[in-house]
Amino acid sequence: MLIDILLTIHFILLVLISLRVLARHDLTAPARLAWIVILFVLPYLGVLVYWMFGEAHLGHNFTREREAIIDKLRQYRPSVLGSDVALLHAVKPEYRAAFAYSAKATGFQTTVGNSAELMPDAAETRRRMIADFDAATDHIHVLYYIWLVDGMGTDTAEALIRAAKRGVTCRAMVDGMGSRKMVRSKLWQQMKDAGVQLSVALPLTNIIKVLLFSRIDLRNHRKITVIDGKIGYAGSRNCADPEFMVKPKYAPWVDIMLRIEGPIVGQTQMLFASDWLTENPDTPLDSFPYATDLQPNLLSNNFAAQVFSDGPTQRHGTTPQFLGALISQAQHTLMISTPYFVPDYSLVSILCATAYRGVEVTMIFPKKNDSFIVAATSHSYYWQLLEAGVKIYEYKPGLLHAKTLTVDGEISLIGSTNLDLRSFDLNYENNILFSDNKLTADIMERQYQYIADSDEVTREEVKNWPLSYRIWNNIVATMGPVL
Repeated sequence: MLIDILLTIHFILLVLISLRVLARHDLTAPARLAWIVILFVLPYLGVLVYWMFGEAHLGHNFTREREAIIDKLRQYRPSVLGSDVALLHAVKPEYRAAFAYSAKATGFQTTVGNSAELMPDAAETRRRMIADFDAATDHIHVLYYIWLVDGMGTDTAEALIRAAKRGVTCRAMVDGMGSRKMVRSKLWQQMKDAGVQLSVALPLTNIIKVLLFSRIDLRNHRKITVIDGKIGYAGSRNCADPEFMVKPKYAPWVDIMLRIEGPIVGQTQMLFASDWLTENPDTPLDSFPYATDLQPNLLSNNFAAQVFSDGPTQRHGTTPQFLGALISQAQHTLMISTPYFVPDYSLVSILCATAYRGVEVTMIFPKKNDSFIVAATSHSYYWQLLEAGVKIYEYKPGLLHAKTLTVDGEISLIGSTNLDLRSFDLNYENNILFSDNKLTADIMERQYQYIADSDEVTREEVKNWPLSYRIWNNIVATMGPVL
């Protein structure tokens, strides 16, 4: 009798969830098919998996409150948002589409008068950042997805403690899952005791509530550092050593970081403020000074730039649409490095089309990925890409974690976004899109260094993969829309 009742309940849930999947307007046809397969191939477990991971939402109240905070920030400092006039004057016509799309999607328009320096390596990034913290006179704001209690993590915390003790306002925010060990550490408590204001983005304090009404894997993946509203750091690095002690077998983690100055720092500040105020709504808006207030001394090699950000409370499909606009503008060269390649098919199609029309397209992935699922999914697309003429390289010395995209030696995108569905749909991300020959040349030189330390993947090699391996890759990729 009890078994009959349980089977009936399961059948009803299966039908209801299947109807929900079929009725959703935000799913692609492959995603719907993947969920239906999971629901029916994995009895009981499929229903549970959809309940926990099927829908990317944080609740209507959360979304409304966050949108209200962003509107307040924009009204408080509209000059920080940039202008379409700057776009028309500082970006070549053939590259304006991606900037324009980004502005419509995020509210951050083009700014001019920016400068940046590409950090040579992790050690120099650490040295320069700590030096900037020690020179801070007004405030330091940081937000990291992963903050480890290692060399970099400890140095950063101690620099914040020193700054707080001399009267600098310090705010530090971390993701509730990525930095859960830091939040429970003595170092976190020491920062709090020293006067550093601490906060957790998307906390997991009420795990039952999260599981019932949201998703545990909706995360804040951003990496934000702002000093005195004048200096910032942007790129792929978490607050952690390259040895990355939570996954040492894949080390070193190879990242790319920029030290930035100019109005783009103000946009980064506003992005940090939106995340901070979401968890700490009573913080006054004037707690976040901007470059226009502090009158930074800009360097001479200025260029046009704007922040591109995304997250699960923004319009669905923003990032792949933005990347499509950016990639489609390439006329000569397109070079991309990413550790995680789990794209939607539209992105694969655009990459192939770009190569077919004669653009030299190069993609660089890690040879050894820390996720076997991601590795299999990535490999499932190799043949299509190679057939189109895309060059594929696999980086050998460690896990290439740098997310870079350069177009024609003119345009670059640097930040936290991976080319995977997690970054597209589930994570809060931050990037900088800029137009500058010199800085793009520096980033391309770094990309060529990655290639020099890589093995090229050939069509012959992929053609000779065992049948069982090809089938495995394609099975995993079939589940890509729900990974």
